[in-house]
Amino acid sequence: MKHSTATRARGLTGIGLLLGLGACGTGPAPIAAPAPPAPPPLELLDVDSSFDCTDPGAFGVVTVGDDRVLQLFAAADYAPPHRSPLAIALVDGAEFRSFVLDAEMQQTGREYGHRDLCVIFGFESTERFYYTHLATTPDQNAHNVFLVDRAPRRNLLPPQAAGVDWGQAEWHHIRVVRDVDEGRVQVYFDDMDTPVLDAVDATIEWGRIGFGSFDDTGMFRRLHLTDQESRPLDRSGSPFAPSTAAPDGT
Repeated sequence: MKHSTATRARGLTGIGLLLGLGACGTGPAPIAAPAPPAPPPLELLDVDSSFDCTDPGAFGVVTVGDDRVLQLFAAADYAPPHRSPLAIALVDGAEFRSFVLDAEMQQTGREYGHRDLCVIFGFESTERFYYTHLATTPDQNAHNVFLVDRAPRRNLLPPQAAGVDWGQAEWHHIRVVRDVDEGRVQVYFDDMDTPVLDAVDATIEWGRIGFGSFDDTGMFRRLHLTDQESRPLDRSGSPFAPSTAAPDGT
C-alpha cells in the first residue's frame, strides 16, 4: 500500500515531537505507589479486652445473648481534677489518632435534661481529653463535643437546637468519626447520613478511647473501630487516682 507525501510528513512530524519531548528529560510520568492497605477492623469488646475505669466498682463486662456488653450500672465514685465525666472506662492497650468508631448504646437512667452517655477520645491524661456528650436537652454544658485541657470542660460548639431521644430499653447506633488531619469530629445518632454534632478542633492528636457518662448509667456493645491509626499504649498503671473535683458547676 502506498502512502502519500502528506501522510509521510505527518508521521515524521509526530516522531520529531516525540524525540523532542524525550530530549527534555521529562520521561514518562512516574507510577504512583499503591496506597497502603486499610487496617483490619478492631473489636474493642472481645474476650481479651480490658479497661481502666474511674471506678471499677461501677463497671462490669457481662454477656447478653450473643453480645459482650460493657455495663455502667452505678454512679461512679470519682472526683476528676477538672469538671468532666465521672464514669469513664478506657480501652487498654492502645491509643488512637484518626478513626471511625461504631457502637451501640443504651441509656438506662431516668429521663431528665442532661440524661447522657459519652464517648471519650484523645485521652492523654485525666487533665487532657475530648468527649462527646449525647443528651436529651442541649445547653452550654450538655449535648456537645467537649475539650478538657487542664481546665473545666469547654464546649466546642454553640448550644445545639435539639438533643437526642434515648427512650427506654432502646439500643441506638452511635458513630464517631475523627479526622485529625482536618481537625474534625462528627457524631451520628441512628441516622448515619447526617451528624448530630460536627466540631473542629486540633488541640490533641493521639489518645485513648473510652465510654461512660457524666453521672448516669448505661450499656455499650458492638464497639468496632475502622480506618484507625493506632500505636501501642506507653503507660504504667491506671491514669485514675483520687483527686479533688473543681468547684465549677454542672
